[in-house]
Amino acid sequence: MAQAIVFLPLFGFLIAGLASLIAHRPAREAEVRAFGDADHSGHGGHGYQDYGHQDHGHDDHHAAEPSPHSEGVSRFAEVITTGFLAIACILSWAEFAQVALGSGAAFRVQIADWIHVGGFVADWSLRIDTLTAVMLVVVTSVSMLVHLYSIGYMHEDPARPRFFAYLSLFTFAMLMLVTSDNLVQMFFGWEGVGLASYLLIGFWFKKKSANDAAMKAFIVNRVGDFGFALGIFLTFWLFGAVSFDPIFAGVAGKAKEATVFLGYSVPALELACVLLFMGAMGKSAQFLLHTWLPDAMEGPTPVSALIHAATMVTAGVFMVARLSPLFEHAPVAQSVVLVIGATTAFFAATVGLVQNDIKRVIAYSTCSQLGYMFVALGTGVYAAGIYHLFTHAFFKALLFLGAGSVIHAMHHEQDIRKMGGLARKIPFTAAMMAIGTIALTGFPFTAGFYSKDAIIEAAYVAHQPGHVYAFICVVLAAGMTSFYSWRLFFLTFLGRTRADHHTYEHAHESPLVMLVPLGVLAAGAILAGFPLVGKFIGHDYDAFWKGALFTGANNHTLHDMHDSTKLAAWVPWSPLVMMVAGFVLAYLFYLRWPEIPGRLAARHPTIYRFLLNKWYFDELYDRIFVRPAKALGHFLWKKGDGAMIDGFGPDGVSATVLRVTGRVVRLQTGFVYHYAFAMLLGVAGFVTWYLFAGGAR
Repeated sequence: MAQAIVFLPLFGFLIAGLASLIAHRPAREAEVRAFGDADHSGHGGHGYQDYGHQDHGHDDHHAAEPSPHSEGVSRFAEVITTGFLAIACILSWAEFAQVALGSGAAFRVQIADWIHVGGFVADWSLRIDTLTAVMLVVVTSVSMLVHLYSIGYMHEDPARPRFFAYLSLFTFAMLMLVTSDNLVQMFFGWEGVGLASYLLIGFWFKKKSANDAAMKAFIVNRVGDFGFALGIFLTFWLFGAVSFDPIFAGVAGKAKEATVFLGYSVPALELACVLLFMGAMGKSAQFLLHTWLPDAMEGPTPVSALIHAATMVTAGVFMVARLSPLFEHAPVAQSVVLVIGATTAFFAATVGLVQNDIKRVIAYSTCSQLGYMFVALGTGVYAAGIYHLFTHAFFKALLFLGAGSVIHAMHHEQDIRKMGGLARKIPFTAAMMAIGTIALTGFPFTAGFYSKDAIIEAAYVAHQPGHVYAFICVVLAAGMTSFYSWRLFFLTFLGRTRADHHTYEHAHESPLVMLVPLGVLAAGAILAGFPLVGKFIGHDYDAFWKGALFTGANNHTLHDMHDSTKLAAWVPWSPLVMMVAGFVLAYLFYLRWPEIPGRLAARHPTIYRFLLNKWYFDELYDRIFVRPAKALGHFLWKKGDGAMIDGFGPDGVSATVLRVTGRVVRLQTGFVYHYAFAMLLGVAGFVTWYLFAGGAR
C-alpha cells in the first residue's frame, strides 16, 4: 500500500507527460520550421519574441503555448492523474487509520539497493510511521483536490497535459521526501520539489514575470540547499551514516563532540543542525530566504495552493520534526529555529497588512504561519508544529482555491481594490472564503484555533533563550493576521463594488468541479481541529505518535502547556483578544469608515512604502548580490572571455595564422612563369650569398 501511494503519482506524471509530448508534437515541429524560416529570412530569433506578450501580471488561463491539440488527450491526462491521486489519497487515509489511529506499528519498506560505497550505505526505502502517515494524508488529500479543481480552472489552457504532469511530479517528489528513510533520499525528494516548483511557477513560460519568478525561487532555494547539503555531509562525518536509525541511536554520544569551523572549535551537532535548518529556511521561506515565495504567485492559482498548503513550503517543517532527536540535543540550534520562526511570523504579517493582490496577501499569510510552525519546533513541541501544518493545509488550500474562484469570476482580476460586493455574485465562494478566514484567524472551535493557540502557549512556557521574544511576535502576528484576513474578505466580498461594470455584471460562480474541492476543504478547516487535538498534542499523544517524534528527558514544554500553574490565565485568551481586535479594526477601516486607510497612508508615507515594498529586501538583495554578480559576469565576459581568451585565442594567434597563410596562399597562382621567376630569384640569391660568403673566407 505504501509503494502504491508513492508511485501512483509518478505513473500519472509519466502518462500525462507522454500525452503532452504526443499532443504537442505537430505544433512543436511547426514552431521549429517557423523559427528556421525566420532565421533564414534575416530575422533570426524573432520567432519566439511574442512569448512575452502575456506579461500583464494576471492569472491568465490563456498564457500558454497556443498549440492546437486533441481535447481527448487533455481529458485523458486529467482523468488519469486525478484518478491516480484519488486512489493514493484513499490509501493514505487507510494508512493513517492503521498506523496513527490504530494499533499498527511503524515499519520500513525496502524498494531497492541504491548506494553502497565502502561503509556508505543509502538504500531506497520507505519509512512509515505516524509522522509519515500525517504527511501522506496532507500531501495526497490537498494534491487530489487541487488536481480536481484544476480540471475546471485550467479548462481553457491548451497545455493541460503538461500542467497535470507537473502537478503529479510535484506530488511524487514530496511523497519521496516524507517517506525517506535516510538523508540522501530526503535530499532527492527535496530537490525534486524544487525542480517541480520551478516548472510549475514558470508554467506560463511566455510571461517574463513567470520566468523571472521561477528562476528566483530556484536560485534562492539553492542558497538554502547548499547549507542543507553541508549539514548532511557533517552529519555523515559525525555519525558515519545517513540512515535515520543509526543516527538517532548514536546522537546522545555525539552531543558534546566538537569540530573546527572557520578556525573555531564548535559543537559539531549544533553546527550540523544549524546547517540543516538553513535548508529549511530556503524551502519553507523563512526570514532572509523568504523573497521567492510571494513571487511564486506568478504560477497558476492551483499551483499556489499546492506549494503553500501541502508540499514545498512544509518540507522544512517536516525535516526538522523528523530530525527531532538531533535538535533536542542541540539547544543553540533550537533557539535559532525559535527566533527565526518568530521573526518570520511577525515580518510577513506586517507586509500582509498593505498588499493588494489577493494571492499575495494569502502568500504572506503562509509565510507568517510557517513562522508559527517553526516557533513550535524551536520550543521542542514538535507535535504542535506538525499539528499546525496539518490544519493549515486545509484552510490555506481553501483560501487559495477560493481566491482562484474569485479570479475566475472577475475575469483574471487580482487587485482587491477593484473588487467589492462579490458576495452577491458568488455567494458559495464567499461562504467558503469566510470559513477559511475564520479558521486562519483562530476563531473558536475551528482547526486554526486549536493549533495556533497551542503554539502561542508553547512559546510562553518554553525555556529556550528567545522564547519571550517569540511569544510577543506570535501574539502580535495573530492580531495582524486577523486584520489583513478580514481586510481581504471585506474588500473582496462586502460593501459597494469598485469593479468595472462589465466585469462585475458578468461575474458568476465557478463550475461544480471547482466548488466541490472548496466544500471538502472547508469541512477539513473545521473538523481537523477538535476531533484530533487530543491525539496530536493532548492526552493521547503517546498512543498517537508512537515514538515518531522525540522528546528529551528535560523537555517539559508540552506538559507545562496543560499545567495551569505554569501557564498564566490570560495567555490562552491573548490570541482570541487579538483576533477580535483585528476583526473590529478591519471592519472600521474598510466598511464603517473606508476613507481612514488612505488618510493613514498619506500621513505616514514612509511606513506605508516600507511595508508595501516588503521591507525593501528585494532591493537590498539586488544591490548586494544581484548587481555585483551581473557586474562580475559582464567583466568576465568582456575582459576575461572577450579580451583575454578571444583576444589571444581566436582573435589573436589563430587570427594571425589565418592572415599569414592567407597571404602565402596567394603565391600559389598556377602560372609556370611565376614559378620560373621565383626560381631565378632563388638562384640569384644563392649565387650572391656564395660570392660574398666565399670572399669573406
